[in-house]
Amino acid sequence: MRFLITGGAGFIGSNFIRYIFEQSQFIAPKVVVIDKLTYAGSLNNISSFLGELNFKFIHGDICNAGLVKDLVADCDVIVHFAAESHVDRSIDSARQFIRTNVLGTEVLLNEVKNNPKVKFLLVSTDEVYGSIENGSWNELCALKPNSPYSASKASADLLALAYRHTYSLDIMISRCCNNYGPNQFPEKLIPLFIMNLINGKKLPIYGNGSNVREWIHVDDHCRGLELIIKNGTPGEIYNIGTGMEISNLNLAMKLAKIFDFDEKCFNFVEDRLGHDKRYSLDFTKAKKNLGYKPVVPFEEGLLATINWYNKNHKII
Repeated sequence: MRFLITGGAGFIGSNFIRYIFEQSQFIAPKVVVIDKLTYAGSLNNISSFLGELNFKFIHGDICNAGLVKDLVADCDVIVHFAAESHVDRSIDSARQFIRTNVLGTEVLLNEVKNNPKVKFLLVSTDEVYGSIENGSWNELCALKPNSPYSASKASADLLALAYRHTYSLDIMISRCCNNYGPNQFPEKLIPLFIMNLINGKKLPIYGNGSNVREWIHVDDHCRGLELIIKNGTPGEIYNIGTGMEISNLNLAMKLAKIFDFDEKCFNFVEDRLGHDKRYSLDFTKAKKNLGYKPVVPFEEGLLATINWYNKNHKII
């Protein structure tokens, strides 16, 4: 099976590549990665595969239609990770988010239209649903994004679904909760907290820390993506979650305790503009239809992630 992985030098993309080669049931996979290598992508994340016969890296932009045309024509499956993904940066300036997340997706979809045998999996986010006070979102819930980032991802989702409906293409969408694990750039919450604790810095906590997020180890996410590629139905959306919810403050307390720090290391800062209160996914569909279930306990995954950053923090 020939994979085209967009954004494969980033956090989730690089972990999915490692999963393909080391844990998946894909037979004789060949992987081509295209990545722009922005601040959040690094060749260090995929260095162990460089030079392998079944792996190729291309430093390029998915908005480059000429480059994308040749790559799509030579693959069986596209797993589309490439995205600007940090909410704070999107609040400061949304333009690059629109360019990559919407226009870049449109470039890929146009080439899938010209190569209709190609399977296309758009990796999206729970943030497209907005904020939920009680209960959990299922795949039929309306999209109500509240940040420029989540609006750009929701736009990409709708564009992909429109291409599926209009051209009958093999397009699917996954929506996942917050990921953590190795290779994540330390602007995201868990690696930021870990790196600050390693370096003896305080933990910045928005508002009073009551915002709740659902967390998944990136390996569980990768397992879910494999199941979608193998068993998913074209045109369908699949939530990938865990049910493991925790407030930002309680997460900070948990990490501080592991590092033997007390609450003096907390630094409560002005809340993020339009900060969503809570995210929560209903992933019943993926469980019933695909056989998906998370297997990495949060405590175990968190400790493994801390160990990884302890060993690798000097090269990040």
